[in-house]
Amino acid sequence: MRLFQNFGLAARYHLELPRVLGAARGFAALRDALLADRYGASHVLQPVLTGDSDAFFTCGDTGALQRAWAVENGLPAHTDAADILLAQIEAHRTEVFYNLDPLAFDSSFLRRLPGHVRHKIAWRAAPGAVNLAGYDLVVNNFPSLRAGYEKAGLRTAAFYPAHDPDLNSYAANSDRDIDVLFFGGYSRHHGQRRTVLEAVARLSDRFRIAYHLDKSRFSGLAQTPLGWFGPLQAVRCPPAIRKIAQAAVWGRGVYQQLSRSKIVLNGAIDMAGSDRGNMRCFEAMGAAALLISDRGNHPPGMVDGETMRLYDDAESAVRLISEALESERWRGVAAGA
Repeated sequence: MRLFQNFGLAARYHLELPRVLGAARGFAALRDALLADRYGASHVLQPVLTGDSDAFFTCGDTGALQRAWAVENGLPAHTDAADILLAQIEAHRTEVFYNLDPLAFDSSFLRRLPGHVRHKIAWRAAPGAVNLAGYDLVVNNFPSLRAGYEKAGLRTAAFYPAHDPDLNSYAANSDRDIDVLFFGGYSRHHGQRRTVLEAVARLSDRFRIAYHLDKSRFSGLAQTPLGWFGPLQAVRCPPAIRKIAQAAVWGRGVYQQLSRSKIVLNGAIDMAGSDRGNMRCFEAMGAAALLISDRGNHPPGMVDGETMRLYDDAESAVRLISEALESERWRGVAAGA
């Protein structure tokens, strides 16, 4: 079965691409450099990671990568992104098209696919309007989202992020100098998360806490006097967070910080409902750190008190972290012991 995986990159990760791609030239070298950084690796299918000759991987919205393929295959470098992706699918003779970026390549793109594409599958794990009509299957690990898609007439299935084998060497590290790690978004969509982050940040006088915040585009403005009043207050960092906040980390930068951390703090986005299981959960557990997350419906294997810990509010998050660090119990729960 000839598999084609189209990956999507977060907008801010695009800013990291010059560092990630470095001096690589040519489509294959650029693709390999991107895969080597391990960004989102828990969503990359095994045939891609093992280099199966029938598997093709690309990021349809990544200019340097796609332009390189276009030039190598006789297309003008300025060819439209959708046209390049379509040409890749045709050249590959794809049978299964697995798209993790249906926002950029929706059902209008599907109508252009050649007849040898027998199965069209989309990963979609976020609320919001996107046209998924035409996909044979929509997958994610959030039951409530799948239920909504099914009401809209779509066929769905449960599919989970996987453990990246490259995390094993990071998990083996026993020198854990960071007590609590958080990395992720900080925006108006993270109200409850921000409350928890602020409460935990106040523990920085007792423990080493590292926050790598992916701030919204309004965050900088919110730190000026304009953020004292009005809607910008929602993204204004309080002093306790500003004191420990660091730049966002991506790819292997995330893995390196995970390997140094005893506890990884997680919190769902406000619009996530009761479902839990974002990629950070899988990465934290895969790196042998103790995952402390907000209460909700977590995937199988994520069991409070056995493989992770759950908090109800900011106060209980602070209590769980303090108890785990002071008693060294974080090691046993992180190991599932």
